[in-house]
Amino acid sequence: MNIEILCVGRLKDKFFEEAAAEYEKRLGAFGKIKITELPASPLPDAPNEKQIAAALQKEAEGIRKHLPKNAAVYPLCIEGKLLSSEQLAEEFQKTALGGQNTLVFIIGGSYGLSEEIKKLGKLRLSMSPMTFPHRLARVMLLEQIYRAFTIIEGKTYHK
Repeated sequence: MNIEILCVGRLKDKFFEEAAAEYEKRLGAFGKIKITELPASPLPDAPNEKQIAAALQKEAEGIRKHLPKNAAVYPLCIEGKLLSSEQLAEEFQKTALGGQNTLVFIIGGSYGLSEEIKKLGKLRLSMSPMTFPHRLARVMLLEQIYRAFTIIEGKTYHK
């Protein structure tokens, strides 16, 4: 299975980098993983709705350029579906049985993702009704992908 994560913005803190690297290493046992960091559109300190919409549109253009063909796309957004770890594992298995061997997850920047990008998804995912910084969301997503694969493989990691 190929796993791609498209992220708007960069990891800036060493502890996030180290945590992400650990899960990337662990996921290597289950397939190829690729993380692409895309630039966030600059915005003023207090942007208006028009400025935010323009920034999201520009970020969407960058995201579209990096989407592989025939991939199962999972945008992360607050209005997405909440899944348990077991349900996420089932989703991956159904996707693989359907002939798709690439999973693409999209993490937006501070203002999320454009509606256009959200509509591209096979399934919109939400990590929680709470809001998390996108840097932490990346680490949480990597951990949940790893957990889902350990569930599929029957490994002891998941309890």
